[in-house]
Amino acid sequence: MPRLDPRRLARLVERFREVRLLVVGDLFLDEYWFGEVDRVSPEAPVPVVHVAEEATALGGAGNVVRNVVALGGQCAFCAVIGNDAAGRRAVDLLKDLGVDPAGLVPVKDRPTARKTRVVARSRQVVRFAQQVVRIDRETTAPIASDASKRLLRAVQAALPGCDAVVLEDYDKGLFSPGLLRSAMKLFRGAKAFVAVDPKRQIAPYRGAALLKPNLPELEVLSGVEVRSRADLVRAVARVRRTLGDAQVVVTRGPDGMTVFDGAGPGTDVHTAAREVFDVQGAGDTTIAALVLALRAGATLLEAAVIANAAAGVVVGKAGTATASPAELRSLLPAAIEAART
Repeated sequence: MPRLDPRRLARLVERFREVRLLVVGDLFLDEYWFGEVDRVSPEAPVPVVHVAEEATALGGAGNVVRNVVALGGQCAFCAVIGNDAAGRRAVDLLKDLGVDPAGLVPVKDRPTARKTRVVARSRQVVRFAQQVVRIDRETTAPIASDASKRLLRAVQAALPGCDAVVLEDYDKGLFSPGLLRSAMKLFRGAKAFVAVDPKRQIAPYRGAALLKPNLPELEVLSGVEVRSRADLVRAVARVRRTLGDAQVVVTRGPDGMTVFDGAGPGTDVHTAAREVFDVQGAGDTTIAALVLALRAGATLLEAAVIANAAAGVVVGKAGTATASPAELRSLLPAAIEAART
């Protein structure tokens, strides 16, 4: 493995503030109801949660934006929202981050996606909290042609001055093949670095520079069941042929990542052992840190180590959390040591 210099990686994190990303993708509004449980309902065998606190945050592609800003980068954001209270709340939350909401395209008769999580702890076991239920209010129908055209115009307006584009696909109807073909043509014309966090489709992303699937997504995208290293290499080779030889980072949960910078068996980048509180949103943190690091001048290996450290920060927090540059730097030594093993 090439030498990893802690001082160089710390300098790369400092350069995040010089990088501007354009994030395009499915936006959710994450809602949290926090409370305590001290009894079971007499109406059904379910816990009664006494809600004490409520909070909202940008989720989905919006959480990538949150992580870019928290890590010190600059960001533009394009997505669709509903003409509803949740959409207006998303605009306000984006303004709170210092991000221009001009790229949010309101769509009539399409609700803003909302994910409401009830998180409760027992009064008898105060240290531990758990998610009791999640309530999803969304549509996965493809967005209408008019909305696609308006979104594409918003992307075209936001692109100048951006160092890279992150396409965050949650398979919620935003990325139709037609929209993606038009967007990728636009990005090619601008010679933009395009990173993709995919879900179920890959062909329309041809020409992208970076693909970041997790293992289940890689299996769907490649059609290869990954049960061995040879399977992994074959699956990645197949998606790289479809994309046109992109760099590929396969995230593997507690096992870290495997990075493919060209043909070959790839390089495992292990992650440091951490007490995990919540893995929610860790993938969003990973793609944000990966692309910021690459555009700051990191090699793919260095970017993977930095992204592992950033993900290590957020899994130790509750909900869709973010990592600050200081928190990231504090975990870099452990991430470097894990990568060397």
